[in-house]
Amino acid sequence: MPSTLGTALRVSVFGQSHSPAVGCVVEGLPAGLCVDQDALAAFVARRAPGSDPWGTPRREPDVPRIVSGLNSRGETCGAPLAAVIENTNTRSHDYDNLLDVPRPGHADFTAWAKWHGAQDVPGGGHFSGRLTGPLCVAGGIALQWLATRGVTVRAHVAELAGIEDTPFSALDNSLAANAELARQMDALADGRRVPTVDPRAGELMVDAVMATRAEKDTLGGIVECVATGLPAGTGSPMFDGMENVLARDLFGIPSVKGVEFGRGFAAARLRGTQNNDAYEVRDGACVPRTNNAGGILGGITTGAPLLVRCAFKPISSVMVEQDSVDLGTMEPARLEVRGRHDTTAVIRAVPVVEAVCALGIADALLAWPAE
Repeated sequence: MPSTLGTALRVSVFGQSHSPAVGCVVEGLPAGLCVDQDALAAFVARRAPGSDPWGTPRREPDVPRIVSGLNSRGETCGAPLAAVIENTNTRSHDYDNLLDVPRPGHADFTAWAKWHGAQDVPGGGHFSGRLTGPLCVAGGIALQWLATRGVTVRAHVAELAGIEDTPFSALDNSLAANAELARQMDALADGRRVPTVDPRAGELMVDAVMATRAEKDTLGGIVECVATGLPAGTGSPMFDGMENVLARDLFGIPSVKGVEFGRGFAAARLRGTQNNDAYEVRDGACVPRTNNAGGILGGITTGAPLLVRCAFKPISSVMVEQDSVDLGTMEPARLEVRGRHDTTAVIRAVPVVEAVCALGIADALLAWPAE
């Protein structure tokens, strides 16, 4: 079961939802980065479960413990960095009824089809969102390295329960739009309960999520992420392009079912004269005036903000009875999911999207830097 991403910066994730711990090994980190472990812990805590009424009641402190890869001064030393997050609050018996009857919409069935019953079922095993914890550890360190290069990555809940947040001001590359984008990104850094640009949108989303939870159902949504400060010329054409790298990594986040860049699918409804980003000279450099391309052309960065959106499906563990099959008898079965589950993955996924985008961007900067 390969669970590795990256080329120059390689991250391997290990563990299961109910194993003693989950963790990651990061290879290729530039030496000499002083890791701010308090800032890293705060970043990982944004994803941690059990702090909000719409999420799983499973409470985990999710304090990352770095066991290798730092020198005595707390700097990356060139050796592989390994980190673990302890699993301290598991209730595996809640999943006993899933050993033979898979949840519709979940990887329970496909894991059974591949490993014929040897897979770890409780909590979703290696398919669990629990594995996004170590991704946040690796990505949180990548974010700190990117900051030393002048690159900032920020995400927000763009849509949830049909409620739309104010989009990032990133499809226009004018000075005014860039200033507004910087303001939006700064506002999201305040640790707000629901990461939305418009706080009122966040309040409405919470109301909708709580109403859905009362109905024992779940919700999907969209996370929008932007990276600023990337120089033009980073990346590679064809199969190692920035879109390729980021899309592959982002699809590794559980529940992601769609990824688009810039105008994305909306560009299919435009003419070339509408979609093309005209160039102008600004401060002696050639820059795109608009940013329909989302900061990437031919797999290589344009210098404009890199804009990507991820669509998340609803959580599959709904608390109403559903039709399934008993895999032991191959007879129809009715399934009522037990255990502790989120109503939506979207809110807690925001730092995960930031982390994964940071890893992909850092990998590209190391593997295919602007020449």
